[in-house]
Amino acid sequence: MKRASLSLKRQRSIAVCAAVFLIPVLILMTAYILYPIIATFRNSFTQWNGISSARKMIGLYNWNKLIHDKKFWTAFLNNVKVMFLSLIVQMPIGILLATFLDAGGKKFNVFKVIWFLPLLMSSVAVGYLFHYALATNGGLFSSISNLFGGKNIDLLGNQRVALYAVIGVICWQFIPFYMVYYMAGYSSIDETLYEAAIVDGATRGQYIRKIALPLLVPTIRNAIVLSITGSLKYFDLVYVMTGGGPGESTELMATYMYKESFSKYNMGYGSAVAAGMFILITVIAAVVMRLMNRKGGEI
Repeated sequence: MKRASLSLKRQRSIAVCAAVFLIPVLILMTAYILYPIIATFRNSFTQWNGISSARKMIGLYNWNKLIHDKKFWTAFLNNVKVMFLSLIVQMPIGILLATFLDAGGKKFNVFKVIWFLPLLMSSVAVGYLFHYALATNGGLFSSISNLFGGKNIDLLGNQRVALYAVIGVICWQFIPFYMVYYMAGYSSIDETLYEAAIVDGATRGQYIRKIALPLLVPTIRNAIVLSITGSLKYFDLVYVMTGGGPGESTELMATYMYKESFSKYNMGYGSAVAAGMFILITVIAAVVMRLMNRKGGEI
């Protein structure tokens, strides 16, 4: 009986300790995550400028407008392009860099520092940097072209290539993140597996293809989900570089939401756009995770 009583007291003390640590987290999550989501959906049913206290309930008008809004769906398609091209570029290069650094060990620490630098810069700073670097007059590519007697190169002002120029900058900044992510995955692989493979006569390439990469599958899956969700909510870098232009060529859902909410002071419809973003991102992430988990972890 005494043992049972002590066990019960211990369980109670653990429960109390867990509650003490969890309650502040739950309060913060409610205040900064749950409540804003609920407030956004609530505001999406109103006509409101975001400043005055007067809000007019208009039912599903904003949602009906959102469903038939060509600009929103153009922005969504641009986000999808960013998502696919980011996956195609960032994932392979991130794995290659991580593999290179893992093979070199401490000898390649200088490369770790250099390649990680873009991620240390804020997205706004990177946006301004490339806004001027890719400018038509005096930009990097235009200056090189002029040096060889060519014309100015307009990357950010050309509707056909502006989005791809922005995607290139996004990849440049965030490849180091996935490089470090995959390096962490490599560090979790037992070194004795490599030693055993070498003893059995395997080359470094065979070890990477047959042993390391299969063991990195969970890391790769997580990285894919992070890349997809991140690509669907890009804002600051794109807004600074192009403002969503020229035309609607680089307009993303987040930039469109910002313009509706804070430039046009149409907070009700801006909230509907934000709520639509939330639904689309959640559905896409859930579908991707389900597809990746369907075959027992295989990609």
